[in-house]
Amino acid sequence: MTPIQLANRIQEVYLSGKWIANTNIKEQIEELTLAQATKQVNRLNTIALLVFHLNYYLEGLIAALTENKLEIRDKYSFLMDELKTEEEWQNLKTKLLSNADTFVSIIKNLENNQLSAPFVEEKYGSTWQNIIGVVEHSYYHFGQITIIRKMILQQ
Repeated sequence: MTPIQLANRIQEVYLSGKWIANTNIKEQIEELTLAQATKQVNRLNTIALLVFHLNYYLEGLIAALTENKLEIRDKYSFLMDELKTEEEWQNLKTKLLSNADTFVSIIKNLENNQLSAPFVEEKYGSTWQNIIGVVEHSYYHFGQITIIRKMILQQ
């Protein structure tokens, strides 16, 4: 897979693609209110927490690709402060979509040979492995967001 193909996968899952599900993360979250995004369904993560989680990893990979620093840790990826206002929720959504757009641009500008290069350090695998990992991770949580949203809107 080339950098353009990888960037297109991120673009389609986050911003403007229709993929197999005929939707994307942006479409699933853009009209949700704070109350809907923070509504607990059974014992599942809230949509807001999933958005935070996805953004946490995008920010971390952006820093790794632009500054060669990998400072994110799994144990912090779900540590979100409580969202109290609609503005905070809107800001979180904007941040996620902006970071997705930035990530797409960064990936598009990679050279093919950079994909096989170590990702920050050799112990983290290749750049390709990390990008495809975030693609797969994004689709996984996209599915959760879509199902939880459907459950909330049907109540």
